[in-house]
Amino acid sequence: MDWGMQNRLARLIQADGRCLFVPVDHGYFQGPIKKLEDPSKTLEPLLPYTDAIFITRGVLRSCVDPARAKPIILRVSGGTSIFGKDLAHEGIAASMEEAIRLNACAVGISVFVGTDYEHDSLLNLARLVDEGERYGIPVMAVTAVGRELRKRDARYLSLSSRIAAELGARIVKTYYCERFERVIRGCPVPIVIAGGPKVSSGFEVLQFVYDGIQKGAIGVNLGRNIWQNEHPVAMIRALRAIIHENATPEQAQELYDNVKSGAA
Repeated sequence: MDWGMQNRLARLIQADGRCLFVPVDHGYFQGPIKKLEDPSKTLEPLLPYTDAIFITRGVLRSCVDPARAKPIILRVSGGTSIFGKDLAHEGIAASMEEAIRLNACAVGISVFVGTDYEHDSLLNLARLVDEGERYGIPVMAVTAVGRELRKRDARYLSLSSRIAAELGARIVKTYYCERFERVIRGCPVPIVIAGGPKVSSGFEVLQFVYDGIQKGAIGVNLGRNIWQNEHPVAMIRALRAIIHENATPEQAQELYDNVKSGAA
């Protein structure tokens, strides 16, 4: 692996082999969703506790202070919206040269296994990997997004994650599920856990993140389950304790409660 590729991955994956990424790229197909109407206000209190942010070039340029930014994973796929016919009909919406201009540590692209646009999205990933390898920029593949959220079982996620790795993704973002260890075993590159829609309780998030880490995930890429929480700083600190300090869900919940109350 070239020095540049190693250096970029080391900025994303910390010395303990773990990572906590915060995505704020949802607006590229959903528009200004709740708590992400003003991305700069959403990100500002979270930056001290995240290892990297997953973001589009437009929001990065307009909402993130270059002097205070964390490592960037640049969202480079797009071209669809929730009002369109099919969210899976994405293309590559930003070039590798743009990623270099923005000093990105990695680029991220969605793949849509099992859809009418499976072929297109997987070849998009392959072409992006070719460019990334040329410039020393890792590619993170995002699996099972859009309507494919309904297929979040171990068989589907194992298939999607393995295909992404086979095509050259250096990191795979996928969802936690029952028998998650099967997904981990079948994927030869690091996996980070996606959050999906906000769940009913913060403790539920802490539980599935803890279990996913125990089964081999290196970290998370969680957005709504952090910044749509009523106490986002408390939530990200609780997650950070699980990921980087090996806290249990109960210990993380205690930290959450203390931060929420101002005791920590």
